[in-house]
Amino acid sequence: MEEDKVFTKIAWRIIPFMGLLYFIAFLDRVNVGFAALTMNEDIGLTPEMFGLGAGLFFFIGYFLFEVPSNVILLRVGARIWICRIMLTWGAISMAMALVQGPYSFYVLRFLLGLAEAGFAPGMLLYLTFWFPPALRARYMAYYLTAIPLAGVIGAPLSSFILETMPGVGGLTGWQWMFLIEGFPAVILGFVVLLYLPNGPADSKWLTAEEKDVIAVRLGREDQALAHSLWHGLLDLRVLALCLVYFGIVIALYGCTIWLPQIVDSMGFSIGQNGWVVSGIYLIAVLAMVLVGFSSERCDEYVWHVAITAIVAALALVVAGSTSSIILTLLALTVATSAVYATLSPFWILPPGFLVGTAAASGMALINAFGNLGGAAGPTLMGFLRENSGNYGSGMNALAVGLMLTAILVVVLKRYLLVDHST
Repeated sequence: MEEDKVFTKIAWRIIPFMGLLYFIAFLDRVNVGFAALTMNEDIGLTPEMFGLGAGLFFFIGYFLFEVPSNVILLRVGARIWICRIMLTWGAISMAMALVQGPYSFYVLRFLLGLAEAGFAPGMLLYLTFWFPPALRARYMAYYLTAIPLAGVIGAPLSSFILETMPGVGGLTGWQWMFLIEGFPAVILGFVVLLYLPNGPADSKWLTAEEKDVIAVRLGREDQALAHSLWHGLLDLRVLALCLVYFGIVIALYGCTIWLPQIVDSMGFSIGQNGWVVSGIYLIAVLAMVLVGFSSERCDEYVWHVAITAIVAALALVVAGSTSSIILTLLALTVATSAVYATLSPFWILPPGFLVGTAAASGMALINAFGNLGGAAGPTLMGFLRENSGNYGSGMNALAVGLMLTAILVVVLKRYLLVDHST
């Protein structure tokens, strides 16, 4: 039996569904950026308050439960645990319609982060159950495109709801946005129970021969890799990748959360804003796929992370220093696309030297610590926006983080080599 056909069959079966789950997760995580266009004034949020709630409080909750959540997933199975995550985050996302002021905003963002913790690294870990390292870059790139796709579809959807739903049922547009966009997570949580197997051995749509092919291939490529929980937490390469990912995520969420408000400052209407942001994310989808293919074809990942980070940094500097709307939009498009394009080559690095429980704990730690950048980026942007009166200083700060990230990952290159020989 040809191995490639087996893994292609798996990809068609699980990657689209995983992508759909991540699409909903990311939409519920960042739609607060669009809500801010009208919500901030309604409930009295300053730019600094918004940055604190959207970034710091969400990701503190996310950080606290990230590693425990991934270890639980490994023990109870992906099907049950992903279902739990989706049900709780969907309910809390819908409850965001109830915020009345800064404190309720902070509390619900914290609870949303706590509820969603473990989903992103859990899904990345789940991919390692199915695909050998040599194929992960390709399928990880497909899966991770759900992040910018959440912007491609979510941006015009959110702007449409904000413009057309105010007053319906006595609710504001942003309240309807949270209710409508949070509900699919609850529904999909139950679908997970019916559709998502815990792994190849638990799958009813694979033959016994196909399961043997997967087990042999994964076993061959995972030989001599670390398996213990503490190895994943204490490996110096894991700790180094925490810092690399921190720099990436500062820029990713600094851009994503504030992008609708940056575009709004250029004079676009709410409806136009949605389509402008959607176009930016559409280019980001293409960039992610191209960089994922390039990294797989070259069997090289460190330089793909470094170069895309440098491109994003330079583009942010341009976006923050020009007064031309067209040039600013072009630079923001390049910056956003390059930041997102770092993700698929980056997430190939940890499974190259971790497997099993070590992969569960190590990847969760990287995602948890790195996502503190999600607390720092939006918060920093909000602070600098309020104190400088513009977005340029915040973009420059994000650019510095990306340049340091690029330098660090190149310095670490010799320790992060991934052997994909079979």
